[in-house]
Amino acid sequence: MNTAATVFARAIVHRTRGAQHGPVTRLMSPGRLGRQLKPFVFLDWFDLDLSAGRQGFGLHPHSGIATFTWLLEGEAVYEDTTGAKGVLPAGGVEWMRAGKGVWHASEPTAASRRMTGFQLWLALPAELELAPAESMYLAPEHIPRQGPARVLLGGYGGLRSPIPSPVGVTYLAVSLKDGERWTFTPPAGHDVAWVALNAGSLRVAGEDAPLAAGEMAAFAETGAAIEFVAAGDAAFVLGSAPKHPHDLALGYYSVHSRAETLAAGEAEIERIGAELRAQGRL
Repeated sequence: MNTAATVFARAIVHRTRGAQHGPVTRLMSPGRLGRQLKPFVFLDWFDLDLSAGRQGFGLHPHSGIATFTWLLEGEAVYEDTTGAKGVLPAGGVEWMRAGKGVWHASEPTAASRRMTGFQLWLALPAELELAPAESMYLAPEHIPRQGPARVLLGGYGGLRSPIPSPVGVTYLAVSLKDGERWTFTPPAGHDVAWVALNAGSLRVAGEDAPLAAGEMAAFAETGAAIEFVAAGDAAFVLGSAPKHPHDLALGYYSVHSRAETLAAGEAEIERIGAELRAQGRL
C-alpha cells in the first residue's frame, strides 16, 4: 500500500482548462465553478502579446468583491478611483477591495512586450460587501516567501501577507523543481481548495493523471492535506478557505450576497461612472 498516498490523498473532483477568449482564459466564473469554490468565484489567466501595440484592461468597475492580480511578466501602469496610481513591476500584486464600488485600470508600459498573470475574484463577507473601496499594490520584494511558496494572501508557514484580505483566505504561488515534493496542509476549517497551473506538470497524491499547465483542479471538501510532486519544473497558484456561507447575487462586474446589496453596488458604480464620463475619462 502506498502509505503517503493514503495519508495525503484528497480527491480531485473537477478538472478544467476553462474557456479561452483571445489572450484571456477563464478558468472559473461565479455562475459555474465559483459556486462550488466560493469565496473564490473567478479566476482568469491572461497572456497578452503586446508586440502589435499597446493593450490592457482599461477603466472598468466592480462591487461586492475583492480582486487580486498577480503579474508574472510585464509592467503595468495602474490607477483606480480610490486615487491610487503608479507602475506595478513583474512579480508584483494588485489588491482591490471593491466593496460598495470602484473603477480601476491596468495598462502595460510602453517597454512591455508581453503581460501574463492571474486575476482572482473573492466574494466578500456580508459586512464588507458595501464597505468603502480600498487598494494596495506590492512590489515582489514585499511578498513573503516560505520555501517554494509565495504568500499572496492570508498566512502560511508562520508568515502572513501584508494585504488586509478577509480572515480565513489563503492564496499561494508555488514553484517546484523537477521531482520536488511539497505538501500543503490547510488551516482548520478550510474545506475549499483548488490549484491552477501556469507552467509544467504536477502529480497529486492519490490521482493517476497528472495536472498540466493551463489546467485548474478543485479538490473534495475534506480539509485534508494535499501532496504534490513536480514532473518537470512546475508553477501554480493554490487557494483554500472555509466555504462562503452566502448565496451569490451576480451582476456583470459584481458579486454580492443578495439582490439588495447587488442593487446598491451597481448604483454606486454607475454614479462613479457618470463622474468619470463627465471628466472625459470614459
